[in-house]
Amino acid sequence: MPKIVTFGEIMLRLSPEGNNRFVQSDSFRIIPGGGEANVAVSLAGYGHDAFFVTRLPKHEIGQIAVNALRRYGVKTDYIVRGGDRIGLYYAETGASMRPSKVIYDRAHSAIAEADPEDFDFDAIMEGASWFHWSGISPAISDKAAELTRLACEAAKRHGVTVSVDLNFRKKLWTSEKAISVMRPLMKYVDVCIGNEEDAELCLGFKPDADVEGGKTDASGYEGIFRQMAAEFGFKYVVSTLRESFSATHNGWKALIFNGSEFYQSKRYEINPIIDRVGGGDSFSGGLIHGMLKYPGDQASALEFAVAASALKHTINGDFNLVSEDEVLSLAGGNANGRVQR
Repeated sequence: MPKIVTFGEIMLRLSPEGNNRFVQSDSFRIIPGGGEANVAVSLAGYGHDAFFVTRLPKHEIGQIAVNALRRYGVKTDYIVRGGDRIGLYYAETGASMRPSKVIYDRAHSAIAEADPEDFDFDAIMEGASWFHWSGISPAISDKAAELTRLACEAAKRHGVTVSVDLNFRKKLWTSEKAISVMRPLMKYVDVCIGNEEDAELCLGFKPDADVEGGKTDASGYEGIFRQMAAEFGFKYVVSTLRESFSATHNGWKALIFNGSEFYQSKRYEINPIIDRVGGGDSFSGGLIHGMLKYPGDQASALEFAVAASALKHTINGDFNLVSEDEVLSLAGGNANGRVQR
């Protein structure tokens, strides 16, 4: 199977039980996860040689994250051990009209303070078919932004397809800083994934669509997709289109543009949502697998990605623990939830 590399930060999510609030909790569940690590887990589940690249402390808390990746088949050969701490975040799961809430505790994490000498990106990209990163990685620190650039440069030297999930995080940086860092990195990118907010806050593009009002008509995105492809030379521009009716009820579909044609996926009604953290990452993982499985067939690739991410919303934790067969079954129309015997 193809070698796929993802680079970023894996953290430990600390969450109350069920829908409890932080202030009423006596204990927290430990749930490892993080953007690019979640993508790697998805891809390992589909049978790929998925390598996750990061830096983690040598101590036992860092080992929790390494063990979680290994448990689900992700290759950890390129994980560097060092630094003092692993990033943490606290996540409170919302319900109905109460939104979920995230509090970060990730400053000075091991990957945020990593140096270029920690990674041999040429060796890492050797023989790889695909490299994926997200806008979260350069947002962590200036050092992490430099590592992201070096990884992208190495990927291009080795002829590796590069995808990005723009993933703007306002708690990590401002839109102005994001645009100054992200736009120069776009010249390395073949496949750009991002919703309407990401495109505006990371790249300065704004679609003609009333997303807050729930109007996610794909036609509002066509102009911006053409602009983005023209300016940055993307081979594909992709966006998920989420309709958020409540914390536990979403509409879910996506749109893809290959430079000449648009394709809009079927729409899923996700109700109730069990855990939406990692939903976008499961989409990216599904898209990468779909593009490798169905080369040149953007419709099939997108339908796989949307079905994969719809299923992720039904699974606790950051990781999308579904098989290719389960995704194909849903994409093929089997959404009744009957017991499989």
